[in-house]
Formats: sequence, structure tokens, C-alpha cells
Amino acid sequence: MRHDLNELEIFVAVARHRSFRKAAEERNVTASSLSHAMRALEARLGIRLLNRTTRSVVPTEAGQHLYARVSGVIQDLEQALDEINGFRDTVQGTLRLNVPRPAARLLLAPMLSGFLKVHPGVKIEITTDDQLVDIVAQGYDAGVRFGESLALDMIAVPIGAAQRFAVVAAPDFVAVHGSPASPPDLRDLPCIGRRFPSGVIYAWEFERDGKSLAVNVDGPLVLDDDAMMVDAAQNGIGIAFVHESYAMEQIRQGKLLRLFEDWCPAMPGFYLYYPSRKHMPAALRGFVDWCIKYRPDEEAAQTATA
Repeated sequence: MRHDLNELEIFVAVARHRSFRKAAEERNVTASSLSHAMRALEARLGIRLLNRTTRSVVPTEAGQHLYARVSGVIQDLEQALDEINGFRDTVQGTLRLNVPRPAARLLLAPMLSGFLKVHPGVKIEITTDDQLVDIVAQGYDAGVRFGESLALDMIAVPIGAAQRFAVVAAPDFVAVHGSPASPPDLRDLPCIGRRFPSGVIYAWEFERDGKSLAVNVDGPLVLDDDAMMVDAAQNGIGIAFVHESYAMEQIRQGKLLRLFEDWCPAMPGFYLYYPSRKHMPAALRGFVDWCIKYRPDEEAAQTATA
């Protein structure tokens, strides 16, 4: 037999105050409505819980037993709801994110330290996954992707700087194979392929002066990780097409040469996306705000003043 939780809360209030009037004042309702609710509860239970006189309300033996069992439970529920309200008003809780590996390393990793220092009540769980997943079905609060990969029903917030790719090769490789004159020449040179999680081999994309090219390359090695591609290119295995930030240090040190820089324009960066603004968890709301305001050279100042 199921009973209305509201009726049990009313019973606890009346039994505690031993007064319909005082219980009604506490709940901001009329005493007659509480009396009616108690009669309905006793009728369903088939037992009297309260002895009523014109001057007093006293729990029966059964009422005393029920009060002893449920009053603590009601108090625990009220405390739990108060704690939930704290989650709404305070930036705390667990935030689960689904992020492709380049975004995790290039975008999120630098900003996490500052955010967690400002919001120590937040725990972040990041799953690095290059596949397109249904973040709602998989239980994630939000994800990060390039704009063209986002579902139309998602709310998307641009985060981080524009992204750019780089075509790189080791100096010794170029000395042996020569430097290609244009992107189509890559078809005749050993290249390091990129395989998407779907199994598709990526055709390298180029653009210059409004002209776009997609070049299907071939070579001795196919990978799905930019860091490994950079290492393979540095070791002379082939030419790599990687996120620029992965290769910048090697380019500065002369360990890699950059090819076709004028064919690799900047493109829109990553987006943080999530399903709805309604009842947004406080941890997600705080993280969205942080991502929007984040500037790498200003993080120390934000951390100190937040």
C-alpha cells in the first residue's frame, strides 16, 4: 500500500506540535486542511493515529510508533533537499565531459587548474573520445567538438582560439624526397595517414585564395593520434598533417619543417556544447562561464581575483 508523502509530513508536523493550528502555521495552510488529510490517512490505514479533543491532539500508540519510524526519514529528506538547493546555488558537484583528444590537450588542459582552484567543490571527469557520441544517452553533462559536428538541438558556446593545421616533415626526409611544390604532389610522397574512429581515412584539406582542395594521401603508417604523428614525422617516416599546436615546438627547434603554410588558414575553433539551459547544473554553468571568459595570459589574474 502506497501513501502520499505529503500526508506523512503533515502527520509528523501535527504529532510534533500536538496541535493542528501550530502545524498549519508551520506549513502555511489551514488547520482544517490538515485535519482532512489526517482523516484520509487514517481511513486508508484503517487505524487511528491521533486522539483529538477540543484542547489537545495526542498520538495513539500506533501514532507514536509511526512517528518514531518516519520522523527521522522526513528530516533526512528535508536535509537532502536543502543540500540539492546548495548544488543549484553553489558551483559544486561532478561535471562529466566528452572531449576529443586534441581538444583535451590543447584547450582544456591549460584551463583546468585555474577553474578548479576557483571552484574547489567541483570534480571534473573527462573522457577523451574522438568519436561522435550522444552525450545525453551516455550520461555526459557536456562535450567539445568542432562546430560542423554539432547536432542542431544542442546549445553551443565557442571556446578557445581559432584552430589551424600544419603539414610537417623532418629536414632529412625533405633532403631525400624533396619538397612538394603544391598539395596534389603529396600523392606521390610517403605520408602519415589519419584514420577517424568511423574507419574513414581522412583526405587532407587545404584552402587558399578561395580555392579548396582535398588530397587523398598514402604511406607506410596510419594513426589516430596527433602526438604520434608528430613523432613519426620527426623520425622521418613520412609527412604529417596535424593540429598546429602539437608541432610548434619541433618547428621552432628545427626538428620539423613546415610545408604549405599558406594553404592552411585558421578555422573556427572548438565548441562546448550541452543539451539545455533549463535547470543547468551549477558545475556546468560555472564551467561554461569560465570557458567563455578564459584567456591563457589572464588566468593567473582571474584566479587571484575570482
